[in-house]
Amino acid sequence: MIRITIIGAAGRMGKRLVDLTAGATDLALAGAVEAATHPLQGQDAGIIAGCGELGVPISADVVAAATDADVTIDFSVADNVLANTRSAIAADCGVVIGTTAMPAADREALKQLAGDGARIVFAPNMSVGVNLLFKLCGEAARVLGDSYDIEVVEMHHNQKQDAPSGTAERLGQILAEARELSYENDTAHGRSGMVGARPRNEIGMHALRGGDVVGDHTVVFATGGERLELTHKAGSRDTFANGALRAARFLKTAKPGLYDMQDVLGLT
Repeated sequence: MIRITIIGAAGRMGKRLVDLTAGATDLALAGAVEAATHPLQGQDAGIIAGCGELGVPISADVVAAATDADVTIDFSVADNVLANTRSAIAADCGVVIGTTAMPAADREALKQLAGDGARIVFAPNMSVGVNLLFKLCGEAARVLGDSYDIEVVEMHHNQKQDAPSGTAERLGQILAEARELSYENDTAHGRSGMVGARPRNEIGMHALRGGDVVGDHTVVFATGGERLELTHKAGSRDTFANGALRAARFLKTAKPGLYDMQDVLGLT
């Protein structure tokens, strides 16, 4: 049995993680964490998630909530992730991080923590299908070469805070690496005005927002006479939650290190 603590347990992803953990035969909910000011503090995480009473109250104390856990799964806000990770490591837990938009300095700190013996899975998208898309796009960019223009289009619900999405950013990084480009210098984030002809060594990045779209990502490879499009569309947050739980199972026996979902799925 793998014991899981969910950080961000009262959020949309957190509630799905609580429900799916409670329904799995090889998992058990060890703890549930939310900010100290959250109005649901002290309430049963299972009732909040709609799966019935589990005897696990929502707490603000990460260390206490992680004490009896094997793995924590963090879908909280980016500003809190590094502190949460350190607290979970202090409780001897593996850590799965699904939060996006983390500062670069915090991502570097995760590498240091892993180098010091922590077990961490950090991925901009926990979906199995999206991670296969990462792999396919890298291969396509290498095979097609620089005669194909690359454009990335993502769409999410109208409440999403960051743009482009962490998934789209990771796609851009993979594509840039495959084409020996710089994501920072060779990406055009939208276009407006008289921008001139499209440079060959450019990756276009476009963020759409509207409605309740869970997450759509399309990579377009276009050249004279043909166009290849690779698309992933998420219809439910369960695809991300199930991927996070798969990562938790992976960490139960993993050696210390900083992993991503490519490692979890054996795609590296």
